[in-house]
Amino acid sequence: MNPLKKIFLNDKIILLLISINAIIIFLQGFSAQTIGTKTHYVLMMIDDFISVCFLIEVFIKSRHFGLKEYLKPTWNKFDVLLILLSLPPLLARIFVDTTAANIGFLLVFRVFRVFKFFRFIQFFPQVEHIFRSIREALRASFMVLVGFFLFIFIMSILSCYMYQNIAPEYFKDPIVSYYSMFKVFTIEGWNTIPDEITANGELSTIQCFFTKFYFVTILVFGGVIGLSIVNSIFVDAMVSDNNDDLEEQVSLIKEDVTQLQEKVDRILVLLEESKRNSINKL
Repeated sequence: MNPLKKIFLNDKIILLLISINAIIIFLQGFSAQTIGTKTHYVLMMIDDFISVCFLIEVFIKSRHFGLKEYLKPTWNKFDVLLILLSLPPLLARIFVDTTAANIGFLLVFRVFRVFKFFRFIQFFPQVEHIFRSIREALRASFMVLVGFFLFIFIMSILSCYMYQNIAPEYFKDPIVSYYSMFKVFTIEGWNTIPDEITANGELSTIQCFFTKFYFVTILVFGGVIGLSIVNSIFVDAMVSDNNDDLEEQVSLIKEDVTQLQEKVDRILVLLEESKRNSINKL
């Protein structure tokens, strides 16, 4: 086999390249003043070299397996997309003076190289099964999720009209209000908003009480009950998918056992017939 094929068709070597690239990208996050201009330049060159290696990997695998066959798995399509996104800044630095040509905006594409970290996922055991379970769970809980976000939408508009003038930092418009209500639904720090509303002194004692009661009610029905329902449906869908796979495996095992039992019975019948024939000859 061609030496290049041996290298780029070896998943262990590709995983090593991805790991090195991850470390390089991490180090490039430090400024040139921190790690030194020369070091930063060397890291950039190594990153570009690994990007070229990934491009060679795509070329060799598409030639070895065939382009259509290679692009069948979703992960391979994702890999190709990431590699193509990393090419514009690389080509610009090689062939064009980005400052003189005023195309430095192409370097923004370098941020997409961070997504190459996701290539680690394809090496996880049973990753296809995991993502299939997540997809089925999302499909099963889709309408519940839509209802949940619709409930947040309704409450955000209601809260916007109620507290727009009292707490504009949280409810000045429907978009800001939606984000504020989403924070309440997540439970974490939910009490900050009603405490700040009631602490500014613009509300009477009764209004303060009903404001806190209003947010507690939203928290209970949305943040506690609503999220619990969404979580339970999502988890149940994932577990049921696993149970379906388990039942399918059990069914296949039963079929194999049945076939084996039929073969054993057939062998016993043949042995019995052979025994009878032997007795008759005697």
